[in-house]
Amino acid sequence: MRTLTAWVPVGFPDVQPGDDISSIVLDMFRFNDVAPEDHDVLIIAQKVVSKAEGSVVNLREITPTPEAKKLAAKAEKDPRLVQVILDEARAILRVRPGLIIAEHKLGFVCANAGVDHSNVGLGEDWVTVLPKNPDGFAETVRSKMEETFGVRVGVVINDTHGRPFREGAIGVAIGVAGLEPLFSYIGQPDLYGYILRASIEGVADELASTASLLQGQGAEGTPMVLIRGGRFKPGIGSLVELLREPKKDMFR
Repeated sequence: MRTLTAWVPVGFPDVQPGDDISSIVLDMFRFNDVAPEDHDVLIIAQKVVSKAEGSVVNLREITPTPEAKKLAAKAEKDPRLVQVILDEARAILRVRPGLIIAEHKLGFVCANAGVDHSNVGLGEDWVTVLPKNPDGFAETVRSKMEETFGVRVGVVINDTHGRPFREGAIGVAIGVAGLEPLFSYIGQPDLYGYILRASIEGVADELASTASLLQGQGAEGTPMVLIRGGRFKPGIGSLVELLREPKKDMFR
């Protein structure tokens, strides 16, 4: 019998700019008397990563450009917020009242280029932007856990993204370390001997979504989840592997 378990520590602090997430993670294991094991995966919410590294913006300090003002009128958004979105975006793909779909400069497509008002805690004029180098951040935490506990784990930084053809947002991986984010079945037989030709599973995103069920989106205060029993291949891993090349994207 195979089992999958997901554990959330109690007592995770309210993260502030300048905090050391790696140290907080280690403290949470000790405080909760839990030790990570080889092949575990640690999921950390993007919001606390952004806050800790100072990826926050005070809208009072933003002066919108004419381009931002024009786009803000179309999207019915605060021009200062739209300016931050433009600063974070590689391209603006779709706009309607209340929503801007952008290609973030890290390469993935999401609402408002990941700029978010929720769970910032620094005042109503503050927003978070996505981490500067989520893969690098994940690797820092992974190496610290290996150094401290002597175990080899995977680390995923997750965020919540909507989907173009389904209602509801789900967790996705925006930073990966210590695991291969994709699992290929190509060349393997299925249950009846058919050789699979195109089956590639996004395991990092599946792990990210599993964690999101426990992290929540409101006042839960549970940004850290440890998953045990997940099926993945250890490896270096990178967000880039999860990004579909534009020439293969039928919807852009």
